[in-house]
Formats: sequence, C-alpha cells, structure tokens
Amino acid sequence: MPAQVMAVNGGSAQDLPAKLTAQVVICSIIAAFGGLMFGYDIGISGGVTSMDVFLKKFFPTVYVKKHHVKEDNYCKFDDQLLQLFTSSLYLAAVVSSLFASKCCKRYGRKITIQLASFFFLVGVILNAAASNITMLIIGRLLLGAGVGFGNQAVPLFISEIAPNKYRGGLNVCFQLLVTVGILAANIVNYFTANHSYGWRISLGGAAIPALFLAFGSLLIVETPTSLIERGHPERGLETLRKIRGVQDVQKEYDEIVNTTELAKQIKHPFRNLMKRSSWPQLVTSGVLQIFQQFTGINVIMFYAPVLFQTMGFHSDASLLSAVVTGTINTLATLVAVFCVDKLGRRFLLIEAAVQMFIAQVVTGGILAAFLKSTNALPKKYSYLVLFLICVFVSGFAWSWGPLGWLIPSEIFPLETRTAGFFCAVSMNMIFTFIIAQAFLTMLCHMRAMIFFFFSGWIVIMGIYAFAFLPETKGVSIDEMNDKVWKKHWLWKRCFDHERDQARDKP
Repeated sequence: MPAQVMAVNGGSAQDLPAKLTAQVVICSIIAAFGGLMFGYDIGISGGVTSMDVFLKKFFPTVYVKKHHVKEDNYCKFDDQLLQLFTSSLYLAAVVSSLFASKCCKRYGRKITIQLASFFFLVGVILNAAASNITMLIIGRLLLGAGVGFGNQAVPLFISEIAPNKYRGGLNVCFQLLVTVGILAANIVNYFTANHSYGWRISLGGAAIPALFLAFGSLLIVETPTSLIERGHPERGLETLRKIRGVQDVQKEYDEIVNTTELAKQIKHPFRNLMKRSSWPQLVTSGVLQIFQQFTGINVIMFYAPVLFQTMGFHSDASLLSAVVTGTINTLATLVAVFCVDKLGRRFLLIEAAVQMFIAQVVTGGILAAFLKSTNALPKKYSYLVLFLICVFVSGFAWSWGPLGWLIPSEIFPLETRTAGFFCAVSMNMIFTFIIAQAFLTMLCHMRAMIFFFFSGWIVIMGIYAFAFLPETKGVSIDEMNDKVWKKHWLWKRCFDHERDQARDKP
C-alpha cells in the first residue's frame, strides 16, 4: 500500500497531486546503494594504505619511511604511487561518466545503474585478489568506472521519480548511504588491520553493496521521463501513475511530454550547454562540485587513519578515530534528510560554511603550535583535534556533501540534463583526483598550513552560497528556469535575449 502522504509537484496544493508511495521510497533506497559503493571505497582506501601488511607488499618504501624513528611527521606517507592507488579511481570515473551520460540518455537510468554494479564487482574481484601493483591499479580503474556510472545515474534517477516536496530528502539518501559506506569501511578496517589478509578482506567487502545494487536494480522501475524520452509514452504514463499513487497524473504527464518534445529539438546537448541561457546551471553545478572538494572533506575521509597517525595516534587508535568521525558523518547526514526540504538548500550551505571555517582554522592553529616534525601531539590536543574534525565533518554532512549532488541533479532542463550532470560529475571526479593525488605531498610541504588553505576556500564558498545561489526547494525540476533562474538578481541577465525575442514578436 502506498503511504498516504500528499506531495505537490509545483507550488500549490492543487497542482500535480502525488503520494509519497512505497514504490518511490524503495526505488530511491535501492538506487542510493550506488552511494554506499562510493562511500565504502572512499573509507576503505585510507585504512588499507595505513596497514603494514599492505604497505610491505605493494609500497615497501612507504613502509620503511613510516617506521623510521626520525621521519618527519608530515612526510612519512608522501609517495606518488601510494596516492595513485587512491586517486586512479577518480580519473577513471571522469572518463566513464561521459559514456554513462550517453547511456543514461539512450538506454535509460536503470540499465546505467546496473552497469555501475557490474564494473564495480569486477574491480572488487581484481583488488581483493591482487598480487602486484598493476593488478591493484587496474582494479581501481574498474571501480572508478562503476563510480562514474553510478554517480551519473543515481541522483538523476531519484530526482526524476521523487515528488517535488520530498525530492531533496529522497535525493539526500544517496549521500546518506555514501556516509554509511564510509562508516562501514572504517569499522571493517578497524577489525582487519592486524590480520595477515586484512587488506584483502577490506577491499573485497566492497562486493556487498555492489551485489545489493545489482540485484536490487532488477526490481526498480525506469523513470517516466526516461521512458517518454526514449519513445515509450504508454509505459511512461503507466509508470507515472504507479509511482505517484494516483490516477490523475495527466497534467504532470503532459508537462513531461512537452519538455521531452522540446528536448528532442536539441541535437547537440553539449553544444547547447554553451548557450547563455545554460550558464546559470552549468556554472552553479560546476562550482558546487569544486567547492565540495575544496572543503577538505576528502582529505579527512580518504586519509583519516593516516592523518591521525601523523598527529600521534597509534595505528589501532587512528582507525578507531576514523570510525568516530564516520559515525558523526552518518548521523549528521540525517539532519539533511529531514531538514533540506524545510529549511532549504541555501540556509544549510551558509550555516555549514561558518561551522567548517571555525573548525578548520582552530585545527590548523593547534597543529601549527604543537605538532612539529618529529614529536607527537600532546594527548589533550589530539582529542581536541578529533572533536574539531567531528564538528567539521558534521557541518559538511548536512550541507555541502549531500547538496553538492542534489542541486546539480535538479537544476538542468531536460534538453541538457544528462549532459549538464555529466559536466558536474566530471568536475567532481577531476578535483577529487587532484586532491587525492596531491594531498600527502601538500601535507608534507604545507604542514599545518594546509588547514588554513582549505579554510580560505570555505570563505569563498559561503560568499557564493549567500550571493549567487538561488533557493530551489519545492520547485518542479521542469520549471527551474521560469521560477528560479529568471528571477535571480544576477542569473536573470542570461535570459535577456529570450525576453527581447518575445517582445519583438508581432
């Protein structure tokens, strides 16, 4: 039985009625397991790269540096090949997301999600069975293909099936499961750290969410928008009635058909993204992805155990600290699930920018004052830094983390939606790759100043959210241009030519 909760696909209660059906909730949760795959991989890599058995087998020079008594605290993990182990996944994700965007448009969101689970499973098998560095990196590249396909399809899928009133909360399920994946990875790392095959168990554990997504994707429906877009209007109407829980869906159906017809007139969506009327969405989605990475969050999530070891925690303690931050990350994301459609996107982004800035600056100050090249950070300051990192992570988890994916998935019109979201996903993966590949080297050279580097970016992020980001909560994804961008003080200028053309018509 569908849940008896009315949603509104527009502004008024009479406009496009729909129920928040069990079908929508179940499909959203299953699809969001693509986020669990992504999150598990983010969390697992940092823990594995701190395991002595793993380092001794694949990165022996790092193992020697790690245990060298007088090795610089900030430089003991500075190794380009070690960083490539983490970052190669995101390079592959950039390339694969281009193919995923075309797959989404031509074959649908559902099959793209299924391909994501296939690539991920093959990558997991290669990683868990790796006997040399080449096999390890190839496995990471296939994992990257899975991440590229999953991150391209899942947010679009959820945005297109969700009633507008609940679109934000349901889409945040993707980021929620990213955080659950990170937490699960940290827990697995903690219990496998001292096992002779612990790294194989940790890497192989990624198969669990991939298998769930593979089998679960057989049960989900295709989105009505995708069905109509690919020439199946009857199935699209039937699916729309099924996911809305009401028979009277004609108005929403007509809107989708009209939007689809307009989209078909666009033969080159990537070229269309360069038009002035596409600038607001393209700039906003790209900037949000860059900002998401320059918060410094993936520094914490990729390298949490390594970072805590740098600050003087022992191996087990550093992994346990990563579990603590992972738990905070998951719990704080629940705030976004329940508040994003009430408080709005802008409020959460601006509040979190202030919170994260304070945490980063104080953390940087403590490390600059008390963590030198070869000493251990005094215990009381170590725990204070752990607390501050939790404050930072919680702010990110209810704002820039989930909303960095939600907002780009809901702001593009259908004619440029898959192409535009590809650009957003690619931007995210490119800058994730840059941060992952450069961080340990940056830490070695910048030392505690790296926290001030990221805090500077957070100031810019907060200003952008306050001045240039319009509110999108409760607005139909097919009405974003008319109700959001054309009314914004800056972005409305990108549509001046449309008003001029309308005025010149006889």
